[in-house]
Amino acid sequence: MSHSEPAFRLRNIGISVHAQYKITDNGAISLPSPFFSSRPMSISHEEVHQIHGVPPPAPGEEPVLVQQRTPLPKVQLAIVMLINLAEPVTGTVIYPFINKFVRETGIINGDERRTGYYAGIIESVFFLSESLTVVQWGYLSDRYGRRPILVLGTFGAALAVFFFGLQTTFWPLVFFRCLQGIFNGNIGVSKTVIAELSDPTNIGDAFAVIPFTWSIGITVGPIIGGLLTDPAVRWPDTFGRFEYFRTHPYFLPCAAASFIAFIVFLATFTGLKETLASLAPQEEKSIENGPPSEETRLLTQNGVHYDGSSCHSSSRNDSPNQCKSDLPTTNDDRNDFNRVLFSRHLLLTLLNYAFLAFLDMGNFVLLPLMYSTSVPLGGLGLEPYRIGMVLAAFGVINSVVQAFALGPLIRRYGARKMYIISFAAILGSFVLFPVLKFLARRAGGVDRYVVACISLQLAFQTTILIGYGSMQILLIQDVPDRYLGTVNGVGQMVGSGTRGIAPTFASSLYSLSLEKHLAGGNMVFYVLIGMNIIGIICSTFIPKPTKIRQ
Repeated sequence: MSHSEPAFRLRNIGISVHAQYKITDNGAISLPSPFFSSRPMSISHEEVHQIHGVPPPAPGEEPVLVQQRTPLPKVQLAIVMLINLAEPVTGTVIYPFINKFVRETGIINGDERRTGYYAGIIESVFFLSESLTVVQWGYLSDRYGRRPILVLGTFGAALAVFFFGLQTTFWPLVFFRCLQGIFNGNIGVSKTVIAELSDPTNIGDAFAVIPFTWSIGITVGPIIGGLLTDPAVRWPDTFGRFEYFRTHPYFLPCAAASFIAFIVFLATFTGLKETLASLAPQEEKSIENGPPSEETRLLTQNGVHYDGSSCHSSSRNDSPNQCKSDLPTTNDDRNDFNRVLFSRHLLLTLLNYAFLAFLDMGNFVLLPLMYSTSVPLGGLGLEPYRIGMVLAAFGVINSVVQAFALGPLIRRYGARKMYIISFAAILGSFVLFPVLKFLARRAGGVDRYVVACISLQLAFQTTILIGYGSMQILLIQDVPDRYLGTVNGVGQMVGSGTRGIAPTFASSLYSLSLEKHLAGGNMVFYVLIGMNIIGIICSTFIPKPTKIRQ
């Protein structure tokens, strides 16, 4: 009777063993010899349970091995966290000032109502270029390694946002924003590194850092963008002495975001180790070439390094393709794959994912656009600094929700129910846009009622994060393990594609509503409210899970 167990720990010698083991007729555990002899090492179940303080199984029951969680490589994981921080910082730093920046380029010819057309282009090209390059970055990382791709991506992102702040005309802004999206397209590679740094005992802890890091990034980015915009006016005694900051009022926030990305580049270049198996670092190759240690002897048998993966070999000449691919290789496999990919469950889930990503991005784009529009045209007339503080508050609230509410809510009520509730709550955010417009016009600006309405709108928007967390679970439930990577990739493509379309659609429709005075300038909000209602109806058709995936 053979088993494959990720790991169990011999606490008396302090070594984790990853290997094939056999349960002998007398109930002992038979392991490959750790000292290269022909005799297997046997440990009785009574000894194992005594070591771990777990009562032995009753007669006839299957013996259970206690898994010991492998410690995560903290330095490497911290570097990957920094990489995941750089993208939202460089991506969101422009949102507090981009609409004012577009107006000052002269592209709108003095007609403030046309701002949305051109701001939407800048915001969309980032996500479109990112979605079009994410697969290419993944392919290059499989060929040349994870480390060089991530080093190149962080350096390129730092340069792109730096030169974005140097521009004073519109189309160069589009070009450098597109470059930002291209270099940020390697964000998927960082997730691959996290997977390769972890094993089944700690992968949940490793991936938990991604949404938390993202929440920090979407908080820091708008703060930088709002606080450092137009420094010559804000701090005339210091920055006001330099003419350059008067002619380039948006250079300083872009330079600050670029500096953060450059620090991440330096950390990646100097500290990140290669994780691709076929380009294993010298530390692993020393298992073959150097004198074996006690742990090496226990973890190595017949040239195979038992590190939690059945695909790693200590021989540098072994091909990385020696492991079986999870892709379908036979007609039966392809038919099974097609049944999964085109199943009713997955198609309905992807449809709802498209609704979520589209309406989330439309909402995120409309907020600074409407807030920055003058009060006579139906906006709030806020300056970039105040918009940045509002977006930063949104990021802080999201961080709190991520840390304390997301997991318990999903565990208690289930992913499907929480997705339906959270997606329905987004409707409140769209409904409040025309309410804000009415209140601001009545008061001639921002009063306490407008502030209360903004606070309520931010509260509704926090449900978006719960919706994404629930969607990630819905996406993979009832999906065979061998197709999880492909299904996640399809979901990423759907999400990125709709995020690329949403900014241009929402901001252009906003400008059209103002120019043509459609529905009193509120047509964009009514259209998105209608889409939200359709999405709510679609969410009720998501099938309930037929099995539990841990």
